[in-house]
Amino acid sequence: MEQLKIVFLGTNGWYSTQLGSTISTLIETNKYYIILDAGNGFHKIDKYISQEKPLFIFLSHLHLDHIIGLHALSKFNFKQKIKLYTYQGTKKNLEMLFNHPFSVSLYNLPINLEIFELEEGFHELEFPVTCELLLHSDPSLGYRFEINGKSFTYCTDTGLTESLYTLSKNVDLLISECSYKPGQEKWGWPHLKAEEAAMIAKKSNCKELILTHFDASYYNTFEKRKKAEKKAQRLFPNTSVAYDGLEVYI
Repeated sequence: MEQLKIVFLGTNGWYSTQLGSTISTLIETNKYYIILDAGNGFHKIDKYISQEKPLFIFLSHLHLDHIIGLHALSKFNFKQKIKLYTYQGTKKNLEMLFNHPFSVSLYNLPINLEIFELEEGFHELEFPVTCELLLHSDPSLGYRFEINGKSFTYCTDTGLTESLYTLSKNVDLLISECSYKPGQEKWGWPHLKAEEAAMIAKKSNCKELILTHFDASYYNTFEKRKKAEKKAQRLFPNTSVAYDGLEVYI
């Protein structure tokens, strides 16, 4: 069974700092490249994409720290087909933002790009994908992928909600946000703390948990990320924290 390679290109939430770019994660399989969200870390993808395998981009939602990296699409000269997936009803917003007078049009780039909208539920794309709405201030999708006999879930920008457990059940890897600091109470926008992500991983019978999307206003040192890691490990020992450039295999 072939392993999947996962590269954390950006691990910050809200804004980029010296510690990390805003959120973007690359998965490489034997047949595909898959990118989860397109924050500022997205501009690094040409360091890792060296083959002409099909490229898929899945956006969780349209908050700027998750999409602003699409502005860098104009610097790439990828020859393969690129399919970008966003939540139903949001394609028009992408087309408005990534167009004049804000940026070059998504349809005037040196790449072969198509944009598709996804409804909640199961989708048989080139590989099986399940997406469900999470709990956030604007519609935000969580994703579950089944590829090469491996399963992984990506959930960011969410508070506690039942769909987190549905998407994460029995997966090999849960990639979860960790925006709030340990013990922090909510301040208006639903997000997760390390111990909440660990509880989801434990109750869902996940094999591994990796925390990412750290609120840049609090997680301004790696030591603070490690503190969150230790907090989560008390509930779910097989937890680790991501940092920009981290590569893992499942």
